[in-house]
Amino acid sequence: MPAARVRARRTARATTRRTAACAASAALLLAGLTACGEGAQAGDDGGPVKVGLITKTDTNPFFVKMKEGAKKSAEKHDVELSTAAGKFDGDNEGQVTAVENMVAAGVDGIMITPNDSEAIVPALEQARDKGVLVLALDSPTEPKTATDALYATDNHKAGELIGEYAKARMKGKKAKIAMLDLAPGVAVGTLRHDGFLKGYGIKDSDPSVVCSQHTQGDRSKGQTAMENCLQKAPDINVVYTINEPVALGAYKALKSKGRAEDTLIVSVDGGCTGVEAVKSGKIAATSQQYPLVMAEQGVEAVVQHVEKDTDLKGYYDTGVNLITDDAVQGQAAKDSTFGLDRCWG
Repeated sequence: MPAARVRARRTARATTRRTAACAASAALLLAGLTACGEGAQAGDDGGPVKVGLITKTDTNPFFVKMKEGAKKSAEKHDVELSTAAGKFDGDNEGQVTAVENMVAAGVDGIMITPNDSEAIVPALEQARDKGVLVLALDSPTEPKTATDALYATDNHKAGELIGEYAKARMKGKKAKIAMLDLAPGVAVGTLRHDGFLKGYGIKDSDPSVVCSQHTQGDRSKGQTAMENCLQKAPDINVVYTINEPVALGAYKALKSKGRAEDTLIVSVDGGCTGVEAVKSGKIAATSQQYPLVMAEQGVEAVVQHVEKDTDLKGYYDTGVNLITDDAVQGQAAKDSTFGLDRCWG
């Protein structure tokens, strides 16, 4: 990062934090005390580094684990951590409010898993204009340059891994594929979807894709989507799911129709419930990602940026592994024991 931009950021960040400190202690003025003014010291002048974490929701085990990673790293680095979340997956308005509140509180950095990769951009740009470092976790913004850096699984690669796996497991058999996706406009869903297709060697227009449904990543909606797909194409034999809750919803729908044993389900995430489903055979394979690592590295990055003016730019890969107990020749994979040692939820 150019020196001029670093100085500008420091000035903006210090000004924001002085303003926040003034607001927080305004009541002291009634007692004739001055808590802050032109000479006030805060943040860059000796106070603790302040980091905010904003997740899509606070109930999904993935984000619970991410929060755990942020807390662990905050304690290690003596960071003041604040957290917030959308009320539901897709709640952009709630995340915008959280960004504004954290900026007003004088944070040095914000880590966010955007609910809407485009709609959140103006709020993030305003935060950066005020000197706040902004890091995307798990999901990039659109454009990616709306944040300083991205700490995430390569979601396209995660999709590719299960696409390649499904292709190999079908052994040349004609596929009838159901795509149970996330929601329109969410980058992580698009990346996994496109990755699966690339791994399988097909495009959206391929006739083997017989059904596509959005599920918002919800188990019950995944079940409904699978029921709808089975009505449309009863001979579906491959199911791609955006995450493991959706995969388990799909499994329930398939089982009720007597189709669970002859339908291949693949997914992404690597939560404990999902890996247990791999172990039991409900899900054939999943791509495991590591939310705790994302948050740990994000907190460390903010600390390094504030204390040492470390340049942050671009994408930082936090890793992904294919998890299955029925590996195929020629594709690297880890078994469910490995996955259970590193899962969440």
